[in-house]
Amino acid sequence: MIIISQQFLYHSRHCCMPRTPPRHVTSSRKQQHVHTVLTKDVAFRARTSGLEEWEFVHNALPELDFSDIDPSTTFLGRRLALPFMISCMTGGYAEALRINRSLAELCVTHGLAMGVGSQRQALENPQFHRSFSIVREVAPDIPVVGNIGAAEVAKMGDPKAALSLVKLVRADALAVHLNPLQELLQPEGTPAFRGVLDGIAMLVRELPVPVIVKEIGAGISADVARRLIDAGVRSIDVAGAGGTSWAGVEILRRKHRRAPALFWDWGIPTADALRDVVALRQHTPALHIIASGGISTGVDAAKCHALGADLVASARPVLQALHRGGAAGAQTFMDSWSFELKSAMFLTGARTLAELQHVPLRRAHHP
Repeated sequence: MIIISQQFLYHSRHCCMPRTPPRHVTSSRKQQHVHTVLTKDVAFRARTSGLEEWEFVHNALPELDFSDIDPSTTFLGRRLALPFMISCMTGGYAEALRINRSLAELCVTHGLAMGVGSQRQALENPQFHRSFSIVREVAPDIPVVGNIGAAEVAKMGDPKAALSLVKLVRADALAVHLNPLQELLQPEGTPAFRGVLDGIAMLVRELPVPVIVKEIGAGISADVARRLIDAGVRSIDVAGAGGTSWAGVEILRRKHRRAPALFWDWGIPTADALRDVVALRQHTPALHIIASGGISTGVDAAKCHALGADLVASARPVLQALHRGGAAGAQTFMDSWSFELKSAMFLTGARTLAELQHVPLRRAHHP
């Protein structure tokens, strides 16, 4: 079970962060983010992932046994038993070590990939380095993805800082997260994105591992994806709207400051972002696409694969299961997710993920 200390809860309720904080407050902010996600309703309010608009055509004659279903895949040169990544959220404060250890153990048990939370704090202070490096200690054989924000990348003149983050977690790839909406609304945010694309292109050229570019819940459009592809990026996580609203998280953190709640539901629904980016494979066949944003069940994941995703990712549902039920709760969540995915494959006659990507979807008929 994840235990959030009473001291932290008190701090979260009563502190007021300055607009331009000293660098050491990053770890406190990371604590507040996880606390808010676990204890507040930060889902999108008037927008969904769009996945409910699509449905499978039932195959009454699948011509295979349930035991034939094989949802395994390869990601970053490593084999996964399930096409799932616990997405980037946690790290950079004391209690994150316990959380990341538990998540890494879950990944080992189920054959999953894992991304660590933003490593900006690790660039500022070595105090909590092990809250990130614990993932590789516990899980030496899973795909691990490092993580840094676009605003930090814009300021990088060379790859040295990014390379240090890769080495810290012995990462198989580095994710650069695009979060202009969050930075705009965050009390201590840095909405300075001039130079991000050049910085990403530099990392693609200079790092010894692939660069994955992701949003954090507002979606990547076809135009943005094209520019990333032109910069050399070959792995994109569309991270659409419909799951956790990070605008909502920051609006709740603003407390007495002006809180522009109309941005709570800003973003491109996951299904729309996914379809638009998948279409770009026509000219870039090697493009690897990750779907995230409101994917909470195995059936959601199956729909994403049928829409063209190679992998799916999620964070909040896994963290919530771990928080509520400890390791056993997280295991139950992943067991259910796995069964749901394999069931959707069986009921559509798709033995493998490659076959699932060619299963047709149709627009759902809602009463």
